[in-house]
Amino acid sequence: MPIRTFPLVLIWLLLSTPCSGFEPVSGYAFMGEETRAMQDDEFENPGMFMVERGADLFNEKRLDEAHACSSCHGEHGEGLDKSRIAAYPVVDANLGGLVTLQGRISYCWEIRMDRFPHEYDHPELVALETFVRNLALGQTIAVAAGGPAAELLQQAEAIYNTRYGQLDMSCHHCHDQHSGQMLRGQLLSQGQANGFPEYRLGQGKVYSLHQRLRECFVSFRADPFEPGSMEFKLLELYLMRRANGLKIETPAVRY
Repeated sequence: MPIRTFPLVLIWLLLSTPCSGFEPVSGYAFMGEETRAMQDDEFENPGMFMVERGADLFNEKRLDEAHACSSCHGEHGEGLDKSRIAAYPVVDANLGGLVTLQGRISYCWEIRMDRFPHEYDHPELVALETFVRNLALGQTIAVAAGGPAAELLQQAEAIYNTRYGQLDMSCHHCHDQHSGQMLRGQLLSQGQANGFPEYRLGQGKVYSLHQRLRECFVSFRADPFEPGSMEFKLLELYLMRRANGLKIETPAVRY
């Protein structure tokens, strides 16, 4: 579906019913023309500073370290497989099960490069994740749904549909049932994850997916799971699988 057919996308969303089948639509289509233009121009996109910070970290050698990320993957990340970036999260038995892209970066940071471990969503890890995912800009998301991921996706879907908090709401309520409608002066999107990490205009900074999920839980007055928790990793798996067929837009620009 062409991104530029925004009015037609909106009409389709408003008139369609859950029975009509799900077709993923990027949050880009729900943004105004000015915001879309900002995202498309790498000189105007405010999230590019995080890409640049990630690139610096990717090439950085600290103290007496023998190598940086770029020692294995090239100065500009040319050694990384873009299709593999677009397939995360993945199930990797060697790494203990479900692994997000940030989790894979963190593993290399700590084990391969022998650096002090960071907690999930540490600013340096978010910067590296933004840089790496930006390398696959325009790549089609293709997260596996079969094999060992199948059972995890069932658990993930249950979390997505579970009501939480004082408002008794689920992800499904906003991003499936009411997608395309107005809430608090904003047009509700499908909540697609193809642009994360993304720049949030309202907060003036780049958010990882787990940071955004935490904010969502707080908004409906629920105790959020922690970034890097199994619950949020499962939600990431479900959301990225739900985005299959969309293009990576990192860093997207959203409200």
